[in-house]
Parts: sequence; C-alpha cells; structure tokens
Amino acid sequence: MKKIKFKKIVGSLFTTVALITFSCTDLDPVFNDSTPVENSSGEFTGVDPTNFLESAYNDIEGMGDQANTYALQEVSSDELVVLTRGADWGDNGVWRTLHQHTWDANHPQVLNTWNNRNNAVFRTTRIIAPESNASPNQLAQAKTLRALNMFYVMDMFGQVPFRGVNDGPDVNPNVFSRSEAFDFIVQDLTEALPDLDEGTISDIYTVDKAFANFLLAKLYLNKEVYTGSSSAEDFNKVIQYCDAITAEGYALDPEYFEIFKPSHTNSEIILALDTFTGNRVWNILHPNQGGWNGFATLAEVYDSFEPGDIRLGTPSSPTEGFGTGMLIGQQYDENGNPYTDRGGNPLVFTKDFPTGITGNNERTGVRPHKYTREGDEGRPDPGNGTVVARYADVVLMKAEAIMRGGTAGETAESIIDNLRSLRGATASGTYSMDELLNERRRELWIEGWRRNDQVRFGTFANTWDMKEVTEDFRVLFPIPATALATNPNLSQNPGY
Repeated sequence: MKKIKFKKIVGSLFTTVALITFSCTDLDPVFNDSTPVENSSGEFTGVDPTNFLESAYNDIEGMGDQANTYALQEVSSDELVVLTRGADWGDNGVWRTLHQHTWDANHPQVLNTWNNRNNAVFRTTRIIAPESNASPNQLAQAKTLRALNMFYVMDMFGQVPFRGVNDGPDVNPNVFSRSEAFDFIVQDLTEALPDLDEGTISDIYTVDKAFANFLLAKLYLNKEVYTGSSSAEDFNKVIQYCDAITAEGYALDPEYFEIFKPSHTNSEIILALDTFTGNRVWNILHPNQGGWNGFATLAEVYDSFEPGDIRLGTPSSPTEGFGTGMLIGQQYDENGNPYTDRGGNPLVFTKDFPTGITGNNERTGVRPHKYTREGDEGRPDPGNGTVVARYADVVLMKAEAIMRGGTAGETAESIIDNLRSLRGATASGTYSMDELLNERRRELWIEGWRRNDQVRFGTFANTWDMKEVTEDFRVLFPIPATALATNPNLSQNPGY
C-alpha cells in the first residue's frame, strides 16, 4: 500500500477548518470544523481520518521549534546553553532555568510541552477509534504518531493522562504510570508494524516500519529507566529492531553535513519533520550573520572532538566563507570578508564564558551549526527536514545494546570503529560506556536526544559548565501546576 503523504496546506482548506481545543491539561473534546464530533446523545461518531492525520503530522512538526519539546531535551542537557547577552535572551529566565536545572511547575515551556504532546495523543486517539473508519495504513500511522507523542510524555514527565473518545469534559482522564505507558506504547507500535509501509529513503516525512522499529529500539534501550528493570532479552530486542532497519536498506552516509541539506539524497534519515529548519540555524548565528545570537554549545563539547573529525566541521575561513559544524574564531562571509559584531569588534566566537550564563557579549560561545544553509548569495534559507530519527543513532543503539548484555554477530567495538573511521576519527578498538555516551554526543548533537541519553547513562544530575544543581529528581520534569489543578488523578513528581 502506498504511503499517504500529508503536507501542510497554507491558505486553503486547513485555514478554514478550525480544530478548536481547550486546555490539554483537561484533554477536553476536540472539535472539527467548529462542530463537536458527536451525535445528539453526546456519543463520539468519528472524525475524518485524512484531515485529522494531516493535523497529527502538523502536531509533531511543532517540535521543530527551538523551544518547548526541543528545549527540554537539549537546553537542559550538557550540550546547549542559551546565553543572556545584555537584555537579549533574558526572557524572565526561562532559558537559564532549563540549563541550570532550577525550573519549577510553572515554567512556561514545561507547560507548553505537556499540553502540546498530550493534545497530540488525544487527536490520534480519535483517528484510531473504530467510529472514524480509518484505513489500515491510516490506523497504523495514527498509532505510530500516538506512540511517539506518548513516548515524549512518558520520557519527560513519568506519567501520562489518557482520555477515551467518549469521555466527556466532566470525566478526569485516567493516568498511566510510566511502566503502564511503556506497555501501551509498545502495543501501539507492535500493532501498527504490519500495516505500515516499508521504510523508503525517498520519503522521510511519513512514519513507516523503519521508524516504528527505531522507536521500539529506543523503548527497550531505556526500559530500565521506564519500568525499573531490564535484561539481556530486552537488549536483544534492541538489536532485533536495529537489524530490521538495516535490512530495509538504510546505511551510514559518509557526507556528514550533506545529510542535513534537503537537496541531498542520503541513506540515513528515517524520520524528519516537514518543517523549516531555520530555528536550528538562526538561533545560533550573530545578527550580522542574519541570526538571533542565543544558542551556543559548551567548551567541553567542542573539546571532545579530534582535529580530524569531520563532525567538527569547518569553523569559517577567508577561503571557505561561512562555516559548518562547531563555529569558532573569526567569522567570514561567503566573499571572505570578516564579520564584525554590532559594536564594530571582530566577530570572533570564543569557547569560554567569563561572566557565566548572564552578562555575555555578542561573541561568546561556540555555535553548533548542523543544518547548513544552501546557496551562497544574500541570506539563503534552510529548507525543511528537522531530523528526528537517523541511522547513525541506530548503529550506536545496537552497539550500546551489545555493551549492556545483548548478543549479536558483531562486536560493539567494530560498530563504533566503523562509524568513527567514516567520520575521520581514531578507531581505538575499545570503548567504555562513558566514551560511548560522548560518541553519541559527537554524532547526534542538537538532534534532540541528549537529555534522554544522559538520563539513561546516569549523568543528568552531574555538574557541567554553568550548571551546579545535582538533584536526582530532575530526571523528570514537574507536572504543570495547571494540570494538577484540573485532574486529581495526577500527582506531582517527587521533589517539586
């Protein structure tokens, strides 16, 4: 069966169809075309699966934003920091508290993430309901998208509210524990797999068998975090799901930065968001480069790369102009002219932060530039294609599963050596778990998995540059205060 491909339609049907929702903390009924999808007795009668599946893809495309889901996974980690530069990026401390682990239950991005992902779960549940008469492939896509959104809620908050399609607004949503949510997500993906299309490298925007296997591998790799226990059998499942993706023809691409250009046909991307990647480009660049001058990476990230590692990129030079990768030092435009900051000083990016997270000038911080711009004239914009799942992550998950007790026909060392050799790094032939965690950061920086990795490896409560809080309970975010006030079945996570 051919994949049903949905893209945003601007200025046409979907600007006139109002999908009105109330607070997702209540998971109130969704309305279609301003009319409740109910009969006269108040029972749910189904939704148009085509329109609602379009909306479900739009829901995940929202994760291409620099805030909310992405920020909770990256800015809270040892990978990204949003520096306050004078009055720029102050924003009442919302970015600083994420990096410094001082957030509370009223943090706006915690609330937005909770609302966005839970609303997406409810929308897909309505597609899945028998009353909607979705085709087998539509049903499978909806279950996979529900699994993805529920995965984020389970991963970040540890409990998942769930409302049935016939539960009215006066019914408090049931709440899954983390282990119950794990089982529910596994069931959704397992049921979806037979009716999903085969993974095709030509369509990176639609969930398929390869992505379902990717998410199952993530689930079982993190099973001890989510359920309290794991076994060699679980890690063998990770290997099984990873091998299933390999069998569909995915492979490592030697052109590292080309992977993130929409014009490049590569063998790595399993799922991307069909949304503008500008948030991954402009938020790191100086205003004179066309950017917003906020996000930077830590010195320890930059220092973890070997000089010959192609993932380090080309920082910028008079002969090459605007660089890729970890931008540091004097910055040049495409004509070889040196950039200056707004005060006329040479625009020299530095890796150190002498004043800490606040009080920075316009030049502090190495800038992680992965989604490279295409074209050399004017202000060329990035295209669509914010990566969610990539084959390099698959091979690293497989290596980790072997190191944690799984059995495969190859060694973890050979897998990591192969990846590092392809990236121009030294293949040492032996790796500790700490080295594997660092390798994941070198390969997958700003792709949205760093917090998840740190929690699994037990390093999320460690200290790092400009972050001293070491409270173990922060491996989970708080349930937003408004959600607690509207659903008594929820309870606040310990420590908040």
